[in-house]
Amino acid sequence: MTHDRTDDAPALRRSLSLALLVFYGVGVTVGAGIFALIGEILGLAGDRAPQAFLLAGLIAGATGLSYAILVRVFPRAGGEAVFVNRGLGAFFGRLVGFGVVITAIISSAVIALAFAGYAGTLVPLPSSLVVVVVVALLAAIAWWGVRESVIFAALVTVLEVGTLAVVVIFGLPLLGDTARLAAAFTPTADLAAMAPVLSGAVIAFFAFIGFEDIENMAEETLDPVRTAPRAILLTLGITVAIYIALAAVAVMAPGREAITSSPAPLAVLFETISGMSGKPIAAIAAIAMINGILVQIIMAARVLYGMANEGLLPAYFARVDPVHRTPARATWLVAAVIIMLALFFPLLRLAEATSLVTLSVFTLVNLSLFAIGTRMPETGLRTWRWWGLFGAAVSFGLAAWQVTQGLAGGR
Repeated sequence: MTHDRTDDAPALRRSLSLALLVFYGVGVTVGAGIFALIGEILGLAGDRAPQAFLLAGLIAGATGLSYAILVRVFPRAGGEAVFVNRGLGAFFGRLVGFGVVITAIISSAVIALAFAGYAGTLVPLPSSLVVVVVVALLAAIAWWGVRESVIFAALVTVLEVGTLAVVVIFGLPLLGDTARLAAAFTPTADLAAMAPVLSGAVIAFFAFIGFEDIENMAEETLDPVRTAPRAILLTLGITVAIYIALAAVAVMAPGREAITSSPAPLAVLFETISGMSGKPIAAIAAIAMINGILVQIIMAARVLYGMANEGLLPAYFARVDPVHRTPARATWLVAAVIIMLALFFPLLRLAEATSLVTLSVFTLVNLSLFAIGTRMPETGLRTWRWWGLFGAAVSFGLAAWQVTQGLAGGR
C-alpha cells in the first residue's frame, strides 16, 4: 500500500523543463564510458562499428519506448519500482527498486575510485580522501536543490558532448570517402561477417544505459506526462546520433591498432585526426566521471524516495527537506553507502554483475507493461501490452547471451 502524503508535508519541487531533463538524460547516458568504449567496439566490429552502435540503439529503444509509455501513466519518482509494483506486485517491485539503487551505488563507487586514481597522478593526495571529498561535495549539490544539481550536470554534459562533437568535426574530412562510408553502414547477409557486429552491439548497448533514469525525476518535472516521455525518446535519439557519428569517424581514421590498443582510445583518435595533443580529451573524461557520480546519486535517492511512497520502504525515506525540497535522507544515505563501498569492499565482481542486473530490471519493466495493459484497461495501455512482451524478450535474450558468454569464458 502507498503512503499518503499529508497536505502540509513538503513535496518535491517541480522545476525541470524538457530542456533540463534532456540535458540530465544525455548527461547520465553519454558518460565517461564512451571515451573508452569506442576503442573496444572498433576492435570487435571493425569497419562495421557504426552498425554495432545503431543496432545497440535499436535494442535500447525497445525498452526506452516501454519506459516512455509507462511514465505517462505513472509519472512518479521511483520509476521502475513503481511500474513493477503496479504490474507484478510488491515483491518484484522491491527487487527492482533495490536492483536499481544497488547498481547506481556500485557504479558510483567504481567511478569514484577511478577518478581518485586519475586525480592521484595530478595531485599527490590519498585516494581515500579524494573519494570522501568528491562524493560528499556531489551529495551536497544533490541535496541543495534538484534544479541546481541538474544545471550543474547540464554544464558538464555540454562539455562532454561538445568534446565528442569536436572529435567528429575534426574527422569530417575523412568522411569524404563515400564508398567506404556506405560500406560501413550497409549490413550483409553473411552471418559470419555480421557476428562481430552483434558482439559489438551487445557491448555498445551498455553505452546507452542511463535513459531509464529520466522517469525517476517525474515528480520534479513540469508537466511530466508530456515532458518525461519526450525526454526519454530525445535522449535516446541524441545519443544514437552522437555515437554513430563518432563510430563513422573512428572507422575512417588511420592508425586503428593504436586506437584499439590504447586505454584512452578517444584521446588517441583525436591526436590521429587533428595532430594535436589528446590530453584535454583525457581530462574531460575525468570530468565526465564526476558527472556520472552526481546523476547516480540524484537518481538512486529518488528511487528510495519513490519506493517509500509506494509502501515498499519505511516512510522515513519519503520525507522531503522542507527548505531545499529534495529527498535529503535518501540522498545522504546513498552517498554514505557509496563511500563505504569505495573504501572497504572489493568492487570488481560486483561491478561485473551490474549490467546483468540492469537487463533483469528492463525485462521486469517490460513484463509490467504487458501485465498492466492486460489487467488494467483503464490505463489505456492495452494496445501497448504486446510491445512490453517484445521488449521483455529482447532484454531477457541479451541477459541470457551475457550469462552464456560468461559461462563459456569461465571454462
